[in-house]
Amino acid sequence: MKPEIQELVDVSRYYGQKKEFVIAGGGNTSFKDENHLWIKASGINLGNITENGFCVLDRQKLNDIPKQQFSTDSVTREEQVKNALLNARVNPDSGLRPSVETSLHNLFSYSFVVHTHMTLVNGLMCSNLAEEKTRELFGEKVLYVPYSDPGFVLFTLIAEKIRIYNKKFGHDPQIVLIQNHGIFVAANSIDEIKGIYAGVESKLKSAFPVFPVNQELPVGEMIPQVLPAIRMLLSGEKLKVVAAVNSSAIMANIGSTEQFSETLARPFNPDQMVYALSEYLFLEKTGSVEELITEAKEKTAEFVARRGVSPKILFVKNEGAMVAEDSAVAVEYLKDMVNDFCQISRFTHNFGGPHPMTAEQVAFIENWEVENYRKKVSLGGKPQGRLENRVVVITGAAQGFGAGIAEILHGEGANIVVADINEEKGKEFALQINAAGTKNKACFVKANVSEAASVENLVKETVLNFGGLDVMISNAGILRAGSLDEMDQSTFELMTKVNYTGYFLCAKYAQKVMKLQQKYRHGFYMDIIQINSKSGLKGSNKNFAYAGGKFGGIGLTQSFALELMPFNIKVNSICPGNFFDGPLWSDPENGLFVQYLKAGKVPGAKTIADVKAFYEAQVPAGRGCTANDVAKAILYVIEQQYETGQAVPVTGGQNMLK
Repeated sequence: MKPEIQELVDVSRYYGQKKEFVIAGGGNTSFKDENHLWIKASGINLGNITENGFCVLDRQKLNDIPKQQFSTDSVTREEQVKNALLNARVNPDSGLRPSVETSLHNLFSYSFVVHTHMTLVNGLMCSNLAEEKTRELFGEKVLYVPYSDPGFVLFTLIAEKIRIYNKKFGHDPQIVLIQNHGIFVAANSIDEIKGIYAGVESKLKSAFPVFPVNQELPVGEMIPQVLPAIRMLLSGEKLKVVAAVNSSAIMANIGSTEQFSETLARPFNPDQMVYALSEYLFLEKTGSVEELITEAKEKTAEFVARRGVSPKILFVKNEGAMVAEDSAVAVEYLKDMVNDFCQISRFTHNFGGPHPMTAEQVAFIENWEVENYRKKVSLGGKPQGRLENRVVVITGAAQGFGAGIAEILHGEGANIVVADINEEKGKEFALQINAAGTKNKACFVKANVSEAASVENLVKETVLNFGGLDVMISNAGILRAGSLDEMDQSTFELMTKVNYTGYFLCAKYAQKVMKLQQKYRHGFYMDIIQINSKSGLKGSNKNFAYAGGKFGGIGLTQSFALELMPFNIKVNSICPGNFFDGPLWSDPENGLFVQYLKAGKVPGAKTIADVKAFYEAQVPAGRGCTANDVAKAILYVIEQQYETGQAVPVTGGQNMLK
């Protein structure tokens, strides 16, 4: 790799990982030498770009593009320009598509160009006094360009302005500010690029009497109560992911219908439209949950009838916002975008107030194939798995069976909530799942299943992160073996509290959300699944506290099933055999092999290996149960719609139904 290309990768990631500069697939960077130009391909994310994310073009062919004759029809013209750029690629087999702003990058005589949609810059560029304040703050050395439709028209406008600038100053501008768009910075080194950006940031911040830093805030009390209904209302054939977001910037724009109309009624820049659409709902009937849902239902129906698509952003008066997209990754981008344009709105008040895009400018972007392509590439991907966009909570998921199940269900497209009392392991495991880079996500929520308030909070956090709850897997459990002579009351009660009461609490708080979802999506089926045990099917010598809780769990399953099936909530238990490789059995200090050896539960056993061999010999399949075995049973339970109240054995033949 050329040293300059490594520098290009480095500067791209530097700004691409900062949300105040770039969100999702926005922004672009380039390097050029005499013969070639390397530019970020359309839709590629700057934050994790590699050398392979840059499209390489022949500069001679790029220089010829402005000399060509293009159609006067805007749609035809942009298609012709797109094809001309494609024809300038050095390696067409790469499949990469050059950024629509490639010709702009080629205009600058400097080696490096970094274009971003910097929030602070757009606070100025999307204001009523954009041109006046630009001259006041930066003088004539910064080139200000009024808004123009992106593409060839913008290129032509900037080319002429750079020609005039060059004639006046004897060199190209290093800073170009474009109304309702963003900033271009050009230089011959990335250190100089960074220095220029830092100077722009410092100058703009100094223009505020008190700079308004954006702070994350909790959403109001109504939003978590209505999110599951909103998710169902916005979902078509494919389930949506919906999340809540709030901040000081958002709250500064949603105090009243009038305030919202003045500040957020129209988009500020094309990037905002690509990911968030050009129009958002504002809900104000916060007197009750029912009133707010009814308002959302009516306004959503009107929006769909008029626009042909569901809204992506719903602001709730003095509460925050709800955002909906086709994947968890896209929802995260959308949350960033909402914070971005609300902060832009906030900044504009320091420069004469907001100046959004006009209706004509909005219409051009909405019909522009280039921007639709960019979004498709940056957020796209094939449908994933049998559980795509299902929201699945798994308690006790930081390790063992729970972790194995979480990994497999995430691989089937589910959004996973890793719930565990072990915060360190849980967070680490969620990060490990997300490292796969898929469209679905995992998050960690600390939870003690034996405490009602903790389980209630778990369900609330699940709703705030993903919009609802489709599958509650009550997996958390503990096991302390011992005879009647050895077992004390406190240990017995602790095991009962975790293994039995914990399941009750998971079902109690999950079913509230599930009932609300079913009310607004009648044919939708959900699941409460207890990971029970073969000890729930047959008594266990010197293990009565565990077996008793598991027997009771099956009684809960059958009873819950009768109560909840009218709401399309299936309730089943999975009864695995022994997971010999997990920490429950194999932990060298507290594992069951150690406990059973010390308790003398296996006659004649002298070593842990003897205990393990004894238990393996009892399984017709000749081995212990695995997370994959259990996950297959879970998938069956979820996918079928006609069976509930069952205890499904996964024991390798050790326990058989009678």
